[in-house]
Amino acid sequence: MFKNLGEIIILFYKTILELKKIPTQLPKILFFLFEMGNASLLMAGIVSIFMGGILALQMAPQMAQHGITGVVGGIIGLAMAKELSPVLMAILIIGRVGSAMTAEIGSMKVYNEIDALQTMNINPIRFLVLPRMTAIGIVLPMLTLFSMLVGWIGGLAVSYFNQTAAITIEGYFESLESNVNVSDILEGLVKSFIFALSIGIISCHQGLITRGGPRGIGRSVTKSVVNSIVAIMILDYIITRFILFI
Repeated sequence: MFKNLGEIIILFYKTILELKKIPTQLPKILFFLFEMGNASLLMAGIVSIFMGGILALQMAPQMAQHGITGVVGGIIGLAMAKELSPVLMAILIIGRVGSAMTAEIGSMKVYNEIDALQTMNINPIRFLVLPRMTAIGIVLPMLTLFSMLVGWIGGLAVSYFNQTAAITIEGYFESLESNVNVSDILEGLVKSFIFALSIGIISCHQGLITRGGPRGIGRSVTKSVVNSIVAIMILDYIITRFILFI
């Protein structure tokens, strides 16, 4: 990833220059929006509800021993909003969407379809990269918000039915409301948007530099997934550090 960082930045800059052409690519953007959302929504719900449940299962008994079960809802809310939902949904999108983007563009590169587009005077960045980048930039924040809500519900269900904790629905939501602010939710959404851009540009770039037939496509998909995961972890630290600083 790091040795191709300059190429990735240049590709991102060229994609930004094509933003004015979004209206001409609207049908493709809508197609990718539906495809990405449809491919990820069910898995996002399953992952999020169980993650919220796991947090409650781990924390509620410990909190009960110290008599502070009133903060369980707030802790689960903050954990899901600021960290877990953005990161988990980004990893899900990498596996479900980013890998597919690399495979599709990589196949076109290997079988000279991108050269054919250039021969027909069609800009590959506008035709291939822009619609995918726009769609993933919309889908991932929406999935992250959905994940937060489902994770909170999962935490509530486990907390309520856990006899050791004995947390009421009213107490859970009071803790959630008093500890989770709009700024915390916005922090998670900002992270997810930046993650989406990084996943999209890394996946598209890896597809565009694919070489070597079907085996090369497989290698590109693997590199795309690994590089994207590393990138979001690094970005997560940088963004969190920046937010704490300001």
